[in-house]
Amino acid sequence: MNKAHKRETDRRRTFAIISHPDAGKTTLTEQLLLRAGAIHIAGDVKARKTARYAASDWMEIEKQRGISVTSSVMKFSYGDRELNLLDTPGHHDFSEDTYRVLTAVDSALMVIDSMRGVESQTEKLMDVCRMRDTPILTFINKLDRIGREPLDLLDDIEEKLDIQAVPITWPIRRGGKFWGTYHLQTGILKPYAKDIEPVHAENLDDPVVDELLGADADTLRFDIGLQREAGHSFDLEVYRSAKQTPVVFGSALHNFGVDDLLDLFIEIAPPPQVRATTTRPVSPYEPEFSGVVFKIQANMDPNHRDRIAFLRICSGRFERGMKVVHHRRAQELRLANATMFMAQDREGAEEAYPGDIIGIPNHGTIRIGDTLSEKEPIQFTGIPSFAPEHFRKAFLNNALRAKHLEKGLRQLIEEGAIQLFRPLDGNDYILGAVGVLQFDVVAARLRGEYNVEVQLTSLPYETARWIESDDQTKLEAFIKRNRSRIARDIDGEPVYLADSTFWLQRAQEDWPEITFHETKQRL
Repeated sequence: MNKAHKRETDRRRTFAIISHPDAGKTTLTEQLLLRAGAIHIAGDVKARKTARYAASDWMEIEKQRGISVTSSVMKFSYGDRELNLLDTPGHHDFSEDTYRVLTAVDSALMVIDSMRGVESQTEKLMDVCRMRDTPILTFINKLDRIGREPLDLLDDIEEKLDIQAVPITWPIRRGGKFWGTYHLQTGILKPYAKDIEPVHAENLDDPVVDELLGADADTLRFDIGLQREAGHSFDLEVYRSAKQTPVVFGSALHNFGVDDLLDLFIEIAPPPQVRATTTRPVSPYEPEFSGVVFKIQANMDPNHRDRIAFLRICSGRFERGMKVVHHRRAQELRLANATMFMAQDREGAEEAYPGDIIGIPNHGTIRIGDTLSEKEPIQFTGIPSFAPEHFRKAFLNNALRAKHLEKGLRQLIEEGAIQLFRPLDGNDYILGAVGVLQFDVVAARLRGEYNVEVQLTSLPYETARWIESDDQTKLEAFIKRNRSRIARDIDGEPVYLADSTFWLQRAQEDWPEITFHETKQRL
């Protein structure tokens, strides 16, 4: 193994930020970029007139609604680390894009609102992280507002997310107002007020603690004593095995605690990890280049109708102009125009290492889940399609735009935010999505990017399952019996559309020879 390759690989940290809507994820993202010097004004990577929007949000619908509906990639440096931040949608109607981003990272930052604690989408995202044993570092946000007690918040994390919560900093209130934090590892008392200097007080019996906190000093001593006696101790290996989450308290809006979070993250977060394929595990230290496509984004630049494949480098070293094999198509590609991302800004990628994300321009030949490597015909796993939970039928307002609709849908489906099904009976376009917001996104993008006006009407289905059987006769009999509820996906594979979970369970009981898959592996 080349020493320079190992050194560059070990410098990388590839992570996502996850949260429930309005917990402060976008604000924290901006503060991390500000702290690292990657931007100078939050939300001002691209200023449009006097309106500023989040650096990671580029879609028109995102700017109008003030929410993130697609994932973006931001590469920046901090100290001697190269960080790849994959920003995920925080809206409750998130998409499969969110799930797949979490398959491309080695760790995650979880943002929790101190007033609300653990909320529903946080639990869903945590379930996805748990599937891959992704290490989680937690930031409890909005400490400048009245919120729940810290012990209550830690208990909430442990109870709802089934993970040990270990405080690294501890919030201090004085007179009912947020005073600052105490760092349990360094002994630093850090005031929230900028006109008071931090004080080192490893021994909380130090008189300086009483001078700063007055009567609240005893409350801090009690809290820290209780935590050290009854709480968990931080253990790097337990954290990296995804069984423990270190917790930092702060306020992203006022940039308090962000430095503690970032300094801790670069110290403990894992470098690029071994990744599974259908044949063998691939180490990031292997010299031969390999990577997996986890996201497709069409029309990031509407003027050029471009399509970018986001590729996570898994091993080896990328060099501009290198030749790789696209194994699904058994074709050789020359990577001459790959890019790296700073939110919606791009620059040419001259070289990249495991953990880095590069964008590859393409014209529909590359799909989510595709593997590119120098020689060995490997296929990375873990990039699934999830069963949709919401369904719409698409109607064209102008039948003459049918070809444009077909083209637009296929390109948007390549991104993986929605799925397209064609029923066995009829020529309807049935769209399926994990979150209903994606239908608004599709309609807006068809209108804005393809000049196609569509109406989307609800369908009675509640879920879908990919179906298969070792007994082909039984599979054909099931399809014939349930023909009105059978459709084909974009790859032509049969899908059972269920009106309710009751009918799905009934079908599973009546047809034990049929396997009903909730996810579909992209190979």
